[in-house]
Amino acid sequence: MNNYRDCYTTGYDKLNRAGITEAKLDARLLLEYVCGTDHSTLLTHPEREVTDEEMSRYDELIERRMNREPVAYIIGNWDFMGLNIEVCKDVLIPEQDTEILVEEAMRFCEDGMRILDLCTGSGCIALSLLNYSNDTKALCSDISEKALEVAGRNAEKLGLSDRCEFVKTDLFPEETAGKFDIIVSNPPYIATDVIETLAPEVKDFEPRLALDGDEDGLVFYRRIVKDAEKFLLSSGYLFMEIGYDQADAVVKMLEEAGCYHDIQVIKDLGGNDRVVRACFFR
Repeated sequence: MNNYRDCYTTGYDKLNRAGITEAKLDARLLLEYVCGTDHSTLLTHPEREVTDEEMSRYDELIERRMNREPVAYIIGNWDFMGLNIEVCKDVLIPEQDTEILVEEAMRFCEDGMRILDLCTGSGCIALSLLNYSNDTKALCSDISEKALEVAGRNAEKLGLSDRCEFVKTDLFPEETAGKFDIIVSNPPYIATDVIETLAPEVKDFEPRLALDGDEDGLVFYRRIVKDAEKFLLSSGYLFMEIGYDQADAVVKMLEEAGCYHDIQVIKDLGGNDRVVRACFFR
């Protein structure tokens, strides 16, 4: 019979030899998933017995991670803004950098507001805003039917289904959707020829539809800046996540549009440009 600590050590050694950067964390998360334990088990119950069935399953998951499949897709969920979000190969894995987008939007999100979330994916952005506010409602759009199904399940799991609506569309909904106080978006922003240079976890597993921002990575920003004015209330705010080197280009778009002010660039915890905020005025 195997014990918990030995299983973890074996998993860590395999991942470390495979060149997995977060080998310790990943080995622990996968073991917790298989055994139904939590993060304290390794310290408090290292001698816990691991059944042959659990060990076999753990070996299978370690092998998948050695092949660079992201842990989030293996276990089927990921933490974001203190919420447990379902993820799969049909949606991007919520990143800590995107929490900067949510936190910035929360500064301007008041109870009772309407939110439009473009390229919603798993729904993590809109659902976080709804979860930490009262009487707010959100319309979430995505071109992927499968992504919308994931977002819908997340809304139901979080008890937010009655406050959000999901629509399949290429970016913006019909104008009959009305006006919104806040528009948020984490659109595809990676230049097409850059995708193949990314880590295998991203380029081989995450949905290309949610990554590819066309030749220069800016195509969605052009569309959002151009059409957001049709959906924003006067003094409403637009928040967009950006790539680390895209701030100047996106700010220029907003300035040239002539209908935005209070344009600000917010950095992430690593000191990189991550979010652009702009207030719309008529």
